[in-house]
Amino acid sequence: MNIRTGEKFLVLGGTGKTGRRVAERLTGQGLPVRIGSRSGEVPFDWENPSTWEAALHDVRAVYITYYPDLAVPGAADAIGSFARLAVENGIKRLVLLSGRGEEEAQLSELALQNSGAEWTILRASWFSQNFSENFLLDSVLSGTVALPVGDVKEPFIDADDIADVAVAALSDDRHIGKLYELTGPRLLTFAEAVREIANASGQDVRYVQISAESFTSALTQEGLPEDVISLLNYLFIQVLDGRNAHLTDGVQVSLGREPLDFADYAKKVAAAGIWGATQK
Repeated sequence: MNIRTGEKFLVLGGTGKTGRRVAERLTGQGLPVRIGSRSGEVPFDWENPSTWEAALHDVRAVYITYYPDLAVPGAADAIGSFARLAVENGIKRLVLLSGRGEEEAQLSELALQNSGAEWTILRASWFSQNFSENFLLDSVLSGTVALPVGDVKEPFIDADDIADVAVAALSDDRHIGKLYELTGPRLLTFAEAVREIANASGQDVRYVQISAESFTSALTQEGLPEDVISLLNYLFIQVLDGRNAHLTDGVQVSLGREPLDFADYAKKVAAAGIWGATQK
């Protein structure tokens, strides 16, 4: 890719799990980055389309993450509108982070594909970092991870792998028109993943399977909005039904290497003291 002087890479959700890593990698390569967020130097807000065009000014390519999830109503319309606006402004290279096994997310993928963009789609499985960056971190620290998920196995993917694939797709023409399903190298149940966290950190952490009703009740007691509760129920109860219990070669094909293993992730996070282990 030829990058003209002043052209930036726009990273939507640039403070999130994958966006932050994508921005760091691009910056590390000496490439100019614009963080797309409500608090960004040039504000970007999915719920305020009037902010989109300014964020696209002097941009070469865009990494797209949608908050809170592509499964929510209106996501596909927003993705399609944004992608068309980007193409109208001469920005064709668009890389979309999507959800593996989420039928609703595929509507957003289709909207991107029909926009005229030079697209790449990354369908990711559950992030390993959900256990250490927000979301399930408090549960791990409390000693009990309680979810309505049984023995279904999930190929947890490391956010560092997603970021590496995203940066490659943003900067290398070989990835145009490719849809990569990204998984880790092993299938683990949530109970097995929590056991690996306990072993790596030396902390007393256990997994407890609870009913869907108990899960919803707990979320309600936390004061979460109804739309967020509905989304979490969809992700934990519907998507985690075994549909993703198989490995893919998306990381290997796109990067030419094996994906990072959950055990290595757990050791790295434990060594950093995030789960209460002594920092080494």
